[in-house]
Amino acid sequence: MSGVKKVVLVYATWCPHCVPTAVDPVGEIAAELGAEAVLLDIDKRTEEADAMVREHGDWCPDYIVPQLFFEYEDGKVQHVLTGYSEAVDLTRKAFTNLRSSSFYREKLKA
Repeated sequence: MSGVKKVVLVYATWCPHCVPTAVDPVGEIAAELGAEAVLLDIDKRTEEADAMVREHGDWCPDYIVPQLFFEYEDGKVQHVLTGYSEAVDLTRKAFTNLRSSSFYREKLKA
């Protein structure tokens, strides 16, 4: 068990950096970590999404999505990545890099 209770994605359905670029790997990441996948759509779960980013992420009034967080069993929340507004391929690469990182491999071992 990784200690990760939830894998939380703040995203927008209209954003190509989010759907499918971020949404697809979040389910896989959650499954690999034995965690729940939680999707916070900024247009439907606005207050929750804004609070997550404000308290734990890369906040500004017009913040970038997607943003990915790990919530641990002890209640700690860790910001894991923010997508890149410059190009969808950069956001896709950020998820690939996360999953091949030593940080992520350690979570898989825990």
